[in-house]
Amino acid sequence: MVGRSLAIRRAIRLIEEAAPTSAPVIITGDSGTGKELAARAIHDKSPRHNRPYVAINCAAVPESLIESELFGHERGAFTGADRRREGCFERANGGSLLLDEITEMRPEMQAKLLRVLEEGSILRLGATRELPIDVRVFAASNRSLTQAIREGRLRADLYYRLNVYTIELPPLRDRLEDLPLLVAHFIREFNREHSKRIEGMGQDCFDALRAHRWPGNVRELRNIVQRAVIRCQSPMLSAEDLPLEPVALRGQAEAHFLVQLGSSVYEVERELIVRTLAYAGGNKKRASDILGMSRRNLYNRLNGYAAHDQNGHLNGHVYRNGRNGGS
Repeated sequence: MVGRSLAIRRAIRLIEEAAPTSAPVIITGDSGTGKELAARAIHDKSPRHNRPYVAINCAAVPESLIESELFGHERGAFTGADRRREGCFERANGGSLLLDEITEMRPEMQAKLLRVLEEGSILRLGATRELPIDVRVFAASNRSLTQAIREGRLRADLYYRLNVYTIELPPLRDRLEDLPLLVAHFIREFNREHSKRIEGMGQDCFDALRAHRWPGNVRELRNIVQRAVIRCQSPMLSAEDLPLEPVALRGQAEAHFLVQLGSSVYEVERELIVRTLAYAGGNKKRASDILGMSRRNLYNRLNGYAAHDQNGHLNGHVYRNGRNGGS
């Protein structure tokens, strides 16, 4: 997991603390924050690392099939069951099982799941004999689990059975200081995948990324960097390489921002220019038209911000050549 922000370091510390145990883990966070990545990291650092890791998205399986998917079935258990089939618990025996979006599982199935966790055995559909299993369970959700309990979407007894460790993954908007490291990491990944030689990102690219709202979190960032690397024809990613369309951005970016008393004119002007450039999807001509300044004036402002950051608190050389980013 990539990042140095306090929020992500807290999550990594909990992952490392939980990994050596066999305790169940609840992982929460917005869509795209890396819940499955966290579950896989716990498994890979655990004594079960050489045993199976299985993941199932409970929301993607029809209600009529979820029991068979989890516990398996015998031949003839239902129409179409022409052979015996192992479920996720059997396939994960000795290893780990991720139940993603667990609140989408109906309460009756949650009761059966609770029994499996307490008894350490499963009963295939159509079978008469229980099978002992040893599976470490991870449960993930992009919802508030306490709210899901109040709404009747999650059984409280199942929650208490699972809630030994809880790891909350922060949204990207709360860890923007990790943007340079994440982008550098993805650039290296997609350079290899697409045979490119992108060295890093320019300051205008960083400013546009920082101003974006990131509703899709790290997953969205990864996709955006991949498309930018593919379309980029120079050594550095620029804002114009980013597939941030102005129309889409209007629904995601704030149309206003608050000016705190005590801020300097430089700080307010920079915030306005950065947000306008993001609003324009990185298109400097459009941004300069909106701001009522020439493109040359806009370029001078952006270059000035880059020079200020390089000597100030933002460690600008990371954005400019991408060689100092870590993961």
